Amino acid sequence: MSRKLKNEELNRMSVNDFKTAEKQAVVIVLDNVRSLNNVGSAFRTADAFLIEEIILCGVTGTPPNKEIEKTALGATSTVKWSYFKTTLEAMDALKKKKYTTYAVEQATKSISLNSFTPNNEKTALVFGNEVYGVDQEVIDMCEGVIEIPQAGTKHSLNISVSIGIVLWEILRPSFK
Repeated sequence: MSRKLKNEELNRMSVNDFKTAEKQAVVIVLDNVRSLNNVGSAFRTADAFLIEEIILCGVTGTPPNKEIEKTALGATSTVKWSYFKTTLEAMDALKKKKYTTYAVEQATKSISLNSFTPNNEKTALVFGNEVYGVDQEVIDMCEGVIEIPQAGTKHSLNISVSIGIVLWEILRPSFK
């Protein structure tokens, strides 16, 4: 029979250990995400997967913010983040740093997540606004589009759920 582990048995990193730990070569870009709870969830998920950085763009809220902290649970103090006035500016900066960029969106010529294999050491994943998704101008700047296969009547997932699904799928080999 299984027994739930106590917090002291989880062997979690300290904040200082996290900051000096080797990170996954993945950046999350939030394109005009309105919900502060979704922003906080992105931070918490980025912490769980040792993501290099979160880039917050446009109307996306930034720390410090008590609404972000409700779901981040302190991850805003561990995960590196930056802010750009527009996602297009963020994309330019990522391209200068030699990141391969992918929008996570439903689009023509998209790559199904279950068929996606990152082909570059440095990857940036763009997640879009809760209503409008990733802006078309941003998609146009990406090297590709990743689509999460779905079978139900709804045609989208909450952004925080999408972030978790995509990160788990592409980083799973790192967690063996």
